[in-house]
Amino acid sequence: MNVHEYQAKALLREYGVPVPAGALATTPAEAEDAARGLAGDVVVVKAQVHAGGRGKAGGIKLAKSANEAKHVASEILGMTLRSHQTGPEGKVVRKVYVEAGSEIESELYLAVVLDRSTEKLAIIASTEGGMDIEEVAERSPEKILTVPVDPNVGLAAYQVRQIGFSLGFDMDRIAKLDPFLQALMRLFVEKDASLVEINPLVVTKSGDLIALDAKLNFDDNALYRHPEVVELRDPEEEDPREREAREIDLAYVGLDGNIGCMVNGAGLAMATLDVINVCGGNPANFLDAGGGADKDKVRDAFKLILLDPKVKAILVNIFGGIVRCDLIAEGVVAAASELGLEVPLVVRLQGNSAAEGRAILADSGLNITPVETLREAGEAAVAAAGGTGR
Repeated sequence: MNVHEYQAKALLREYGVPVPAGALATTPAEAEDAARGLAGDVVVVKAQVHAGGRGKAGGIKLAKSANEAKHVASEILGMTLRSHQTGPEGKVVRKVYVEAGSEIESELYLAVVLDRSTEKLAIIASTEGGMDIEEVAERSPEKILTVPVDPNVGLAAYQVRQIGFSLGFDMDRIAKLDPFLQALMRLFVEKDASLVEINPLVVTKSGDLIALDAKLNFDDNALYRHPEVVELRDPEEEDPREREAREIDLAYVGLDGNIGCMVNGAGLAMATLDVINVCGGNPANFLDAGGGADKDKVRDAFKLILLDPKVKAILVNIFGGIVRCDLIAEGVVAAASELGLEVPLVVRLQGNSAAEGRAILADSGLNITPVETLREAGEAAVAAAGGTGR
């Protein structure tokens, strides 16, 4: 789960991380009032969307007066912001964050993430703040420091010094970096975050450290422990398909291809996406219907997949372990008939009662292609979608 910058900064402030003063605005008049309430000669008006690259896309602008903040906000509010993270469809800006300007000496990068390979947290630091860390990793990997931290032990003093020296800090600034890093670590652990990213981390001309921008992501599987985080969810920023999938207990992620997928089991679903790509196609979604998929789940999954107008074919890949394939086949036929399914349907059934399930599909009289192997499934789905989906 993602949150807006203004929400992330409120959490950082709660944990003692220095952030600039700011206020949320949903109208130009509110932006003007917010600017009047901030100290300093310059304010920054920032589009609040769940995407990076806002500055390059025109979503972050300076204003030297309250009246100018009102004008700038009128330009940003309602715009469709398009960046490398939003995709070509972009995101509509519905709110802005008006923030006090900062006297910047240098911009750095700092993040805390979970490193599954080491089963530890990792603090990532770089002198290349304000840039996408992926770009830095490709262009100048030597400028990125990764420090593994055991959450059961905590961040040690020598690790703080290691990070500080890599950023070019003297001991005075390292003394300020220590509580900054410790607060990020507490926030990450206590809120079950999956990412705490400060980009840029600013060193001001007075030598202070400030989180000028912040991105927080949270582990969906731990949200039941954090109702206060759930309250920060902005449904308007979420893919409507993913929102609906959550309401009907389906694991769904929208992608940009034209082959809809319905699979039972996350591992099998990932393998199915890979096979589609190997066969020259492009999946439209990841959809795990779960090991106990039944007729209702099949119908709901089809409805969800068909919300995407790009879908030209659907691939159903079911392994009958807990479920019987003949019951899934009956559910596929019933759902296809009920929904008046017009796109071609490729169905692979393996496992419990698979032969009986394939017979039901073959006798349905519907536009369904039963297949047996995963390779056949990928090739048939790509062909049904009209060839390559790239």
